[in-house]
Amino acid sequence: MSLAFLTPTTAHDGPPAVSPMAASARRAGARLDVRDGWLVPVAFDVPAATGTVAFADASALAKTELRGPAQALAAAAGSELAPGVATVRSGGWWCPLTPERVLVLGPAGDAEGLASVDVTAQFCGLRLRGPLARELTARFCALDLRASAAPPGAVRPGSIARTPGLAVVEDEQTLLLLVGAALAEYFWTVVADAAARLGGGPAGVDALRTAEEAARA
Repeated sequence: MSLAFLTPTTAHDGPPAVSPMAASARRAGARLDVRDGWLVPVAFDVPAATGTVAFADASALAKTELRGPAQALAAAAGSELAPGVATVRSGGWWCPLTPERVLVLGPAGDAEGLASVDVTAQFCGLRLRGPLARELTARFCALDLRASAAPPGAVRPGSIARTPGLAVVEDEQTLLLLVGAALAEYFWTVVADAAARLGGGPAGVDALRTAEEAARA
């Protein structure tokens, strides 16, 4: 059964979709504003320490599940899709889940001929950045995300904060973590508590956008 009907659509002149982490961020001192049609935390009363680790709401990042024959998916991605390795295409991460299923994080580009479902609202996400990003993740995540085991571009599905999730290593010091949207407040609390012990904290989405996202904003 598809849950695509749960994904909010926002017209330019309509109300924005609200991040599932907005309430948690507001309690942490966030100022909310609209970005890409979503109401998200853009700044905090106390900026996160830049020399440790910061985390930002990434729930509004477009998420599209594509299904089709492996050859058709590879053709759309522009390269072969290997298990555990994300491919960058048109500014989006193409993350293979099975030989016939790919989760695209960001613009899906040309997906003609493939079954496509917008699953943006099914997941909440946090982007972690800083020299202690991997150390932070190790405190609540069962996945092996050490640099030697998960280089940039690695995709790792598995247990995150004791719930099924997905991790993408965007670069050496940036991790993107996704879990079910219903667990947004719980996930925020787990990450915030662990980050505080390392001297880190939350940051606005603008501060932790990837270069590709900043270019599209």
